Amino acid sequence: MEERDFFTEKNETKQHTIYCSSCKQSAPYQIRWIRRTKKQSLPPRATEDDRARFKAARDYMVRVDDVLRCSNPRCGKRIEITSLQTVVLL
Repeated sequence: MEERDFFTEKNETKQHTIYCSSCKQSAPYQIRWIRRTKKQSLPPRATEDDRARFKAARDYMVRVDDVLRCSNPRCGKRIEITSLQTVVLL
């Protein structure tokens, strides 16, 4: 079984303040995340190995956006998001 068989996925956006190193300004940006929530029960075709992996699985979020464009109209540079973790365990 694959990992996505253990989870339900839902897209979310959260607001974070990101700093642009080019124009030296901070601004709020909408960052996209995928929330993976563990299912209530395991599908019936699971093996013993899958049951062990399912037992250890936890809810988590994965950041979708890696790069943003600066909201300052005079700047407009690409901002690489380094201040937020890529995966957040819940």
